[in-house]
Amino acid sequence: MNGSQRLMADLNKQLQRDSDLSFADYRILVKLSEAPGRALRMSDLADGVLSSRSRLTHQIRRMETQHMVRRMAAEDDGRGVLAQLTEEGMRRLRAAAPGHVAAVRRFFVDLLTPQQLAAVATALDLVDQAADHRAAVPPPPTPD
Repeated sequence: MNGSQRLMADLNKQLQRDSDLSFADYRILVKLSEAPGRALRMSDLADGVLSSRSRLTHQIRRMETQHMVRRMAAEDDGRGVLAQLTEEGMRRLRAAAPGHVAAVRRFFVDLLTPQQLAAVATALDLVDQAADHRAAVPPPPTPD
């Protein structure tokens, strides 16, 4: 298993063990907590957590049964669906955050020198910029 997969697996285990949240749950809670009104269109949330819309819909349904989020119609057009963080979701996020931050430090940040952290940040910025560029450029036509 490579380092990035092991890191994600370790962070997921820590969240599940200490907070009964998956890493995917945590990312959704964070995104919603940072949004105006603690709500986002499902399509924007899917893009923000790099998930397919169908996978996100399943995840949100599961989180709704745990009262962490609720879905509601978008007021501006009535067709869109919003996911909104509930007080229970915010409570769970606040409870999980200190342990998760400590795990990120223990499993990643504290292993690297400041120069290594800066190099990782630079490399990930380049990856992000390249992905943005690929998303903006249409794919080449396929041969007939």
